[in-house]
Amino acid sequence: MNTILDRIISTKRTELDERKSLYPIKLLEKSIYFKTLPLSLKKYICRPDLTGIIAEFKRQSPSRGAINPYAPVERTTIGYMQAGASALSVLTDESFFGGKNQDLITSRKYNYCPILRKDFIIDEYQVIEAKSIGADAILLIASALSKAEIRRFGELAMTLGMEVLLEIHHEHELDKICDDRFLAGVNNRNLQQMETQVETAFELAKKLPAGMVKVAESGLKDPQTVVQLKAAGYEGFLIGEHFMQQVRPEIACRKFIQEVKALQNTKDKCHEQS
Repeated sequence: MNTILDRIISTKRTELDERKSLYPIKLLEKSIYFKTLPLSLKKYICRPDLTGIIAEFKRQSPSRGAINPYAPVERTTIGYMQAGASALSVLTDESFFGGKNQDLITSRKYNYCPILRKDFIIDEYQVIEAKSIGADAILLIASALSKAEIRRFGELAMTLGMEVLLEIHHEHELDKICDDRFLAGVNNRNLQQMETQVETAFELAKKLPAGMVKVAESGLKDPQTVVQLKAAGYEGFLIGEHFMQQVRPEIACRKFIQEVKALQNTKDKCHEQS
């Protein structure tokens, strides 16, 4: 069956052939970012003064089409961080998500925080490319890669100082977690049918390896859900579409974070009194 993920990967392979010829690895390695030390995504999402929210910049998606195609990268990402986000996620896939490498480069220029490169990585070249545009962490998608590829790409990323968010969607992908230094991401969106079920994160919470920093992704629209997921063991919460579908995503992010903090404070007080 030719799924959306299959089409994305096929397109990515064609794009990569062109990018490799235009921007060889030796050229990528001349980037100023090869001389800078990446920030730790783990440390920032686990900071007690923050909520663990990774705010995403995303213009469109295969399931929703155009979401916010004209949102300014600079204003939105700066606004996310001023709102109290723990980190940024930036889509760099152009064909299906309307992103580009320049979006991450711009985000890096104006923000001192961890930045996750959100893309469909299927080649070592993209790991090196991520470093060259200023990413602090990369996303590896279990359903798109073999365990050997995950290990190889992950080791390369960590050699370059970056961290790895390994994303799974189903219980049967748990055996692809090959390094406890990774962050474990659970995507509530099925990449084959593009259907979203928040229950996925709750179901897999206790099955993820103990000690790994856990990140829930997709379909997080309610601050109460974030508080519940935190209680279930998650430290990070990747939210993009819910913010980006608003005229001012950064304002939506600020309001969301304020509500999460208020709910968490109320829950903590009730726990202290009980």
